[in-house]
Amino acid sequence: MSLQDGGSPTPHDDGRPPAGSPAEEGPATPAGPTAGAAGGAGTPAGRAASEVASGAGSGSGPASAPARRGRPRSEAVEQAIFDAAAGLLDEGVPLADLSVERIARTAGVGKATIYRRWAGKEELFVDLVRSVEPPDPVLPGTSVRDDLVALLESLRQRGLAKRSSAVLHHVFSQMQGYPKLWDAYHHTVIEPRRRIGLDAVRRGMERGEIRADLDVEFVNDLLTGPLLLRTVIRPGATLEPGLAERVVDAVMEGLRPRA
Repeated sequence: MSLQDGGSPTPHDDGRPPAGSPAEEGPATPAGPTAGAAGGAGTPAGRAASEVASGAGSGSGPASAPARRGRPRSEAVEQAIFDAAAGLLDEGVPLADLSVERIARTAGVGKATIYRRWAGKEELFVDLVRSVEPPDPVLPGTSVRDDLVALLESLRQRGLAKRSSAVLHHVFSQMQGYPKLWDAYHHTVIEPRRRIGLDAVRRGMERGEIRADLDVEFVNDLLTGPLLLRTVIRPGATLEPGLAERVVDAVMEGLRPRA
């Protein structure tokens, strides 16, 4: 059963490497002068293979690695993995058909290299998306209006990135049909961002800038709704500069406490 159908990954594709398997004890890099042959020296896969191979011979192997999982030990290797996944998506490989083994082979690393960083391919793709999306905003804290404008401007920028990035287009166009990935993205990305918005609304109520008789989630939906409409339901709608300010100012007219 495929992951798209809600099934579990097979051991061959996305299950953890079997214990004691020689192929999974370390990165699958060729030995000797042919190291890096999986990708040219100037390619991300080739650089990743060379770096992993040199690290294995310099005492930086598993014995000296941090005990906790998911801590990248090399930005170059991580970028090569991201490049490999993005390249396969560009080639038209469906998300549900992309296995950790195939991504590792394309990047020129072993599956163990990926599993040291991510529990599975869903977590890998969430980080891939986050690496392409604009970073989450830093709220100025000068007023609730300024915080809400910063939040909506970040949402506008992500909408623009989704239109211009092939990676985001490929992932988001398939994510709804891939429940396991959607759940991972929703839990680690969407919900934390939503909590930031809810906290900003609560601060507005506490400071007397927003009516306290309204439901916090309802107010947050009023603010984010116009941006989500233009980025999800009407992807061809304009996302012009100044949109965040206009939305906040219009909505705040009805949110201010009554005299």
